Amino acid sequence: MERTLHRDFYLTEQVFCREQEGIFYREWVCGGREAEISEPGSYRALDVAGESVLVLRTREGKLAGYYNVCRHRGSRLVAEGSAGAFRGSIRCPYHSWTYSLDGQLRTAPFLEEGEVTRSELGLFPIGLECWGGFFFLNLTPGEASARGYDLASQLGSVPQRVQRYPLEELRSAHRITYDVAANWKVLLENYNECYHCGPVHPELCRLVPAFKQRGGSELDWDRGIPHREGAWTFTETGTSNRRPFPRLNDDEQVRHKGELIYPNCMISLSADHVTAYTICPRSAGRTLVICDFLFHPSEIESPGFDPTDAITFWDRVNRQDWAICESVQRGMQSRVFQQGYYAPMESASLDIRRYVGEKLGEAKGDCS
Repeated sequence: MERTLHRDFYLTEQVFCREQEGIFYREWVCGGREAEISEPGSYRALDVAGESVLVLRTREGKLAGYYNVCRHRGSRLVAEGSAGAFRGSIRCPYHSWTYSLDGQLRTAPFLEEGEVTRSELGLFPIGLECWGGFFFLNLTPGEASARGYDLASQLGSVPQRVQRYPLEELRSAHRITYDVAANWKVLLENYNECYHCGPVHPELCRLVPAFKQRGGSELDWDRGIPHREGAWTFTETGTSNRRPFPRLNDDEQVRHKGELIYPNCMISLSADHVTAYTICPRSAGRTLVICDFLFHPSEIESPGFDPTDAITFWDRVNRQDWAICESVQRGMQSRVFQQGYYAPMESASLDIRRYVGEKLGEAKGDCS
């Protein structure tokens, strides 16, 4: 059996800081859904790896991202975690320096051109690209551009595998934010294997018996995972009065698919809805998980629309996952634990070791 990463990769703030620098500051990080910032001037302030960022919709209708920092004295432009709408410009609350929605400095009160060079003092930009209705942020856009690292490079073959799902059209009908006392990699490793499904998810395995057969070692994720006889979606009953997405192939109408987009986006795809998770690391031992339940607008707008059947089912499965992840995090703190092992059916979870090793230069995952 292969060894996991050393315990320090899950427990120490030193490694967490290295991950912020080597992964979350340089990769394309999922920030949310485009539809959350729908009108010109609307904005959200987000925390990305400890950096406050401002995502807004320009007058031309495009999304743009900036560091939430005034170029004058470094004041925050808007409160962390806030959302709202700018009335045509962004005004710093400290000395009223004002920026256009495209990030350019417009006015600096009582200062003449020459005392301040407006063209050189625009807001610090953040890379922003969209796919599938999600927006992704890159905190070092100059470096990413220099090495030709766009969002498509990071997504790889994911868009092709889910091309028949109308991800861009979907809207969030409900959101749950979970505060999980576990390292972000514990959550991703858990998502990436089904060896745990039999012991941890009895309701899920009754709906999808394949998840517990041979420890989930023979799952065909490219084709999708079949439900029990008569079931076709992830709900309490395995059925729904919602219609399947129209462009799905025969398998996708009755099977379940999942995608993990490193470093912080997990997507579970059913025939009538999609559950999307945005992973937000806050420290070595704490992770926020923002879970959006996505449905087609035609269903949301239909009389009697009620997503409770999917939300209740997923919330139970989610809480089972977070509880076992927190147990793992607590257990790794024991002085006797140094490294764990991947069983053969957990080969997909090895990806996190390779991924972190590549980004931090730790080929074997040993921490020194």
